[in-house]
Amino acid sequence: MSMRVNYEHELGLLNNDIKEMGRLVENSIEQCFIAFEDQNFEKAEDIIKGDRTINDLERSIEARCLSLILRQQPVAGDLRVVSSALKVVTDLERIGDHASDIAELVLRLKGEHVYHVIRHIPAMAAAAKEMVHASIEAFINQDLEAAKELQKKDDVVDELFDKVKTDVVELLKQPSGHIDQCIDLLMVAKYLERIGDHAVNVCEWTEFAKTGALKNVRIL
Repeated sequence: MSMRVNYEHELGLLNNDIKEMGRLVENSIEQCFIAFEDQNFEKAEDIIKGDRTINDLERSIEARCLSLILRQQPVAGDLRVVSSALKVVTDLERIGDHASDIAELVLRLKGEHVYHVIRHIPAMAAAAKEMVHASIEAFINQDLEAAKELQKKDDVVDELFDKVKTDVVELLKQPSGHIDQCIDLLMVAKYLERIGDHAVNVCEWTEFAKTGALKNVRIL
């Protein structure tokens, strides 16, 4: 097997690992809100435990990237792809952490159903999950146009975050108040907003892999 063919094979394995890590974090986001809606606290605990698997996969991917750099000594575009993969998995790991954080809040909200009053959280969760999925696809396919287009969708998540804050204010006006629950729900929304930000980061690393520029500054 020639060095180039071997590199392409290794890069294919790397992409498969990134896809799997993406699948795991997407699933964690989705399962968080199933657990919330169904009051399934065992599922929430499973999400928290499952974060360890995501962390282990991050380390495995980092090791593969470093091995590629040391053995294949890639240059130019190849080096950008491998080095950007190192950054992408960091963002994916943080998304996994935020899903775990949300699961912990689900456990704290046991027996409280104010989640259904804050009606924009499910839409925000769906939008954030879609952003994560699309950002990973853009990176794997090195689709610069898709990455640029997706970055605009972060505005949707931000707009929903503003609506959640409005929902919380309205809930606080009610006699019961639900003050503690409102704070927790605001934290859920904040974690979702951060997930959207990490998806944007993945898109920016896609741009770097293709062009060598990050935030319009030429790096490599």
